[in-house]
Amino acid sequence: MVLGDRDSGHGQFGPDLLAMGRRLRAPGLRQALDEQHASTGGQFVVAEVGGPGGHPARGIQSTALLVLAARGEIDFTTFLFANVGDDSEHPATLAYIREVAEPYAVNAGLDLHQLRRTRRDGTTETLMERLTRPEIRSIPIPVRMANGAPGRRSCTSDFKIKVVGRWLRQHGASADSPAAVGIGISVDEIHRANRRRSEPHEQIEYPLLDLRLRREDCEQIITDAGLPVPPKSSCFFCPFRTVDAWRQQRQEDPELFAQAVALEKVVNGRRAALGRDAVYLTRYGRPLEEAVPAQRKTPPEEAEDSGCDSGWCMT
Repeated sequence: MVLGDRDSGHGQFGPDLLAMGRRLRAPGLRQALDEQHASTGGQFVVAEVGGPGGHPARGIQSTALLVLAARGEIDFTTFLFANVGDDSEHPATLAYIREVAEPYAVNAGLDLHQLRRTRRDGTTETLMERLTRPEIRSIPIPVRMANGAPGRRSCTSDFKIKVVGRWLRQHGASADSPAAVGIGISVDEIHRANRRRSEPHEQIEYPLLDLRLRREDCEQIITDAGLPVPPKSSCFFCPFRTVDAWRQQRQEDPELFAQAVALEKVVNGRRAALGRDAVYLTRYGRPLEEAVPAQRKTPPEEAEDSGCDSGWCMT
């Protein structure tokens, strides 16, 4: 995600570096950035990062945006990472941002900020905290029904889009002076570009599409910069994860897998108390432990689930 304004621009990394960029044209934001970054010639750019993705932490595409900005090939200087919670983001995403993206941004003279959802009383809230609050009746993540169909979700809106939007408005973006937002969507996933709803305070841009770059091009850009290619970004319990991703988590990070299993049980315990049917974290209509056995019993999967296409997650 990228957010910023050189000529105006900003965005968000997504927990990943979000793969979004925003070029800020709002005078208030520009003034604040000019004061904070006088040495950059009065130009401020923000990118949204989603974590190893979204991100440098957000994903491959957003990390490529960070490198392109460092090389001066796109006009972004500030990157935002909407962190849905250290207890919710995949640890690999957080590690990539901390150990790779942030140091790289500092060395390149770019700004990378982590944003968190903040309540009116000033306290922060994580996605995991919301999911496990006893009084919450609706589930913010796209859990799967028995037929495999995903339910409605509010996680992306509440913990990423609104968080970044609030930051932008606080820094001067408005419907009258919208920020240009650069999103990290590459040519091979161009179908996702026209599904990204624009907010009144932003104007969406797709720098990777403008440069005709594909995912493999983004990987090459990252490796040419001497950086490791980031892992895919998403919450470790996201129902849009593929079965292969779940299987890898069970084999390589059993403690994290156990946390996802426990979360699914908590959600279904609450639903049972309300007289509602069970829901699941995979599309197979079975508890996670059964759907993702320790030994492979289902064919390998290549593609990601197509359910999440907003550009804020798994980029």
